[in-house]
Order: sequence, then C-alpha cells, then structure tokens
Amino acid sequence: MTLPSSATPATGPLRVGVVGVGVMGADHARRVATRIANATLVAIADPDTGRAQGLADALGGGVRVVADPMELIADDGVDAVLLASPGSVHPEQLLACIERGTPVLCEKPLTMDSDSSLQVIAAERAAGRPLVQVGFMRRFDPEYARLKQLLDSRRWGRTLLLHQTHRNLSVPNPHFRSEMIVRDSLVHEVDCARWLLGEEIASVQVISPTPTSHALEGVVDPQVSIFRMASGAVVTNEVFVNSRTGYEVRCEAVAETGSAIIGRPASGIYTTHVDPDGGEGSWGGGIDPDYRTRFERAYDIEVQAWVDATRRGGLVGPTSWDGYASTVVCTAGMESLATGRPVEVTLAPSTESARAD
Repeated sequence: MTLPSSATPATGPLRVGVVGVGVMGADHARRVATRIANATLVAIADPDTGRAQGLADALGGGVRVVADPMELIADDGVDAVLLASPGSVHPEQLLACIERGTPVLCEKPLTMDSDSSLQVIAAERAAGRPLVQVGFMRRFDPEYARLKQLLDSRRWGRTLLLHQTHRNLSVPNPHFRSEMIVRDSLVHEVDCARWLLGEEIASVQVISPTPTSHALEGVVDPQVSIFRMASGAVVTNEVFVNSRTGYEVRCEAVAETGSAIIGRPASGIYTTHVDPDGGEGSWGGGIDPDYRTRFERAYDIEVQAWVDATRRGGLVGPTSWDGYASTVVCTAGMESLATGRPVEVTLAPSTESARAD
C-alpha cells in the first residue's frame, strides 16, 4: 500500500529504535544491527538499563540506551520504532508513535483488549495514514507464502479445511496460565486462518483434553480449538506448549481436489519423541528448539520488508485491523476455554481501506 504524499520517503538508512529487550526484542535489535539492509539501530529502551546497555555494547556501541520508552518514541533521531514491550503497555506507546507520525512494527498482541485496539485504529484514521504493522511473521515465511499463493490460485477449488499444529518444548514461566495459550500462542493460528483463507472467523470453540503431566497445576495443556470461518470452512488447531519434543509448527490445507502440508522437516513417516536417556526431543534430524530458530528467515524477511516499505513512505504486512481482529477472536477463545462451548466472534464494522490480504 502507498501512503499519502505527506509521508516523505527516506533518503538514507532508516534510524530504528527498539522498545523492550526481552528475548524477542533483543533478537530484533541484533537483527536490525547486523542483518537488515538500509537500517541502523540507533536506540534501545528498556527499564532494565543494565541489560539494555549490555546488548548495546555487544552490538558494537553507538546505540543510545534509555529507560523510558516514551523518551525513545519522542526522539527526533528515531525514524521508526520496533515495539517488543509487554502487550499491556502497547496502547500508550502505539498512540504516541501515531501522534508523532512514526511508523511502528508492533509485536503481537496489538493490544490486550478490543477497545484499546479500536482506539489505535481510530488514531491511525485520524492521522490520515496507516502507521502500524503487527508482527505476525508467519505471513513472511517462504513456506506459508507459497501456501497462500497456492490457495489463492483456486487450482484445487475452494479450501474446505485447515489443520494447524503449534507445539513448544516447554514453558519456564511459573505464572503461566491456560488463558495464555489462547492469547499468546493460538493468536498466530488465528491470524494464519484469516490470512490463508482470506475471510473472518465466525466462531471459536476451545476443547480441553486431559492435560499433560508436564503442565503446571491447573493449566489446560494441550488445547484443541475449532474455528468456523465466515464461508463455512473449518479450521482445527492443536496448541501444546509443553510437548517436550521441541518447537513444531505445521499447517495442512485441504481443498476440493487437493491438499498441501507445510512445516514438515522430513518426508515419509514423521514421528517425534523424547530421548529416554535425557536428550532433546528428535525426529532423527533434530527439532528446532524455539520460534527464533524455526522462523528466523521469516523474521528477517518481515523486518526487511517493513524497513523497505517505511523508507518508501509505505506500509506492508498485517495492519492494526488484523491485530484487532485477532484480539477479538482470542477473547472469544478465552470465553470458550472457560465454558467449553462455541462462542461467536463479533467484529466492529470495518471502514479500513488498507486491510492486508
């Protein structure tokens, strides 16, 4: 998409500031500093200034470190912001970026609730141009991109089913709860379903199998969810955050005259297991340990595309509307988790002209 003429294309490297240097933010900071063309990491903001300074020093110095994200956002030396802070503080930070006309790549979730997401959308509309890209990186993964092209071609007719699998090795967070599986993990399946099928989710149901013995007390893990799409297509999702085997993300699309699977590292019989001698889970060739390894290429493509589009005065990728829609679906999913019943998804009327497809 192209922004109005008020958005002036950059003539030099994009000066990027990163807010939040936890696992994901630190990974992005390294990415911008070392692997992204036509971009320069100029600033990092994190309340833990010691950790932030250590990262800045490791990247060769010259990167400003501040404790207050709002100070970074207000810095005239920052052209664009990569937001990797907790979702609870996204509304304030996003609105500050929009007020200044600063493009922002926001890691999911856009916000934690639908009302604040709608405030972000309204602020963008008032500003006259879209500024927010949401970090649903699977859209940039080469396998997912090829699957999207295949399904859009209608070569095999209408897509009737998607089967999505999302497994993590383990969750070290002692405060992790069942709802976080829906809000923080299933959210990716929500976006993939909407994007791959090109339509909205009409209802969601979360089913609770017997929990694994590796789950924390009271945590429902794994979870199986069912999306019914606006067209009547059905999407099944397995999210298992304590699989003990590694990080696995797969998707199978079933159309009228064909099917396709992505995310399988080997052909033939595919099994995963835990080494009885205490080693890592394996399939014979190893399983990715976490999302940073599995989707490293997708993250690189995502951030490079964001930088390139921003320098042109444009925007590419999932929009604030996509972030809002995913938040609404996950909120319905958490309600279904509590009741076991299907919950209808109701979105606000959309007048957004720049929805990603």
